[in-house]
Amino acid sequence: MSSYGVIGVGSIAAAMVVGWCDGVGDAPEVVLSPRNAERSAELAGRFPTVRVATDNQAVVDAADVVVVCLLPGNAAEVVSGLTFRPDQAVVSAVAGIDVAHLRQVVAPASQVARSVPLPAVATRDSVTPVHPGGAAVEELFGRLGGSLVVDDELAFESIAAASATVAAYFGYLGAVAGWLGSRGIPEDGARRYVAATFAALAGELGAPDPDFAALADAHATPGGLNEQFARDLGAAGVYDAVRDGLDAILVRLVGSAD
Repeated sequence: MSSYGVIGVGSIAAAMVVGWCDGVGDAPEVVLSPRNAERSAELAGRFPTVRVATDNQAVVDAADVVVVCLLPGNAAEVVSGLTFRPDQAVVSAVAGIDVAHLRQVVAPASQVARSVPLPAVATRDSVTPVHPGGAAVEELFGRLGGSLVVDDELAFESIAAASATVAAYFGYLGAVAGWLGSRGIPEDGARRYVAATFAALAGELGAPDPDFAALADAHATPGGLNEQFARDLGAAGVYDAVRDGLDAILVRLVGSAD
């Protein structure tokens, strides 16, 4: 079984540790960097196979697979100051650092991959995009719900762009709840109603190959209210704005949406 070292223990890294260890009989050995000391200590206190290293180099020295969860602004600088082994694998969860650059800063590590883990890895309910595939990265995310191997790096960056839509999704729900509040529904009740409505729909996404168009049609009775609302949003250019916004994110990530 591979041992994992995590550099940068933010919320996504913490979710990964929980997914690896919570309720798991064969939890892997996990070594955390002392960055974000309070969160690292909490995880080490919660799971017996998790410990906190003295520094980032100690994380690398102790692990078969090093997971980099740093912010994009300083990730390359931090990682380039560390010494890796040829037999190690490195998995990056850092946006904007391509595989070629990653290989340079972690040489001579032999296996390098990128990933876009989401918070649902904590409950092993997420499929994580990875690029490129490989035994180490697929084993790692196999413990967290599975992986989606993407061979083309631009396609992988497009998935990373799509992950930027989460805040807007909650903003949409907030707009609906806010509208209810403006119509006399108590704010807490409006939020609970909207949350319950959309939480109940989550089960419809559990199919192996969800068909969003079919799901939309199933909820849009001809001449009904759902059909009207969806049609009005389309006429207002909302769906075009979604595509344009994703293009802008992709440009930010790679410099071109083509």
